[in-house]
Amino acid sequence: MNHQVGNKLKCRAARIVAGLGCVALFGGSMLHLAVAYPLVVKAISASNLETRLQGGLRSAFFLLGCVWVMLAVIAMVGALAGGRTGKAVVLMVGLGLLAQIPVWIGFMGWFLGNEILLVASVLMVAGGLLLEGTSQRPPAVA
Repeated sequence: MNHQVGNKLKCRAARIVAGLGCVALFGGSMLHLAVAYPLVVKAISASNLETRLQGGLRSAFFLLGCVWVMLAVIAMVGALAGGRTGKAVVLMVGLGLLAQIPVWIGFMGWFLGNEILLVASVLMVAGGLLLEGTSQRPPAVA
């Protein structure tokens, strides 16, 4: 009986930790889109870059924020679903973000966005590692 209670608490803690990572990623993507995007658009428009290149940079910056929103939602669904598939989804999203951070730091240096995404990815990886590899649903009563 105590083992079942321990497993339930571990599963709940894993979902909370992974969920916090998803919320951090979602919040970071909203900051990216709502705060940074208008500043980047203004800077790109003021530059003397070719018009097509300006459009490409604006769309790439916008789409990156949209991808982060989708990843946050996908990881949240995986965290809530649990099981082997949910665990794999949460770990893939968290590790994928974690692998990108050194590239961003190399190109842009440390800033708030990198720190938010670092926290989000570490929380997702930690939550994903805590998730059980099998479903936590009780067996069906016959």
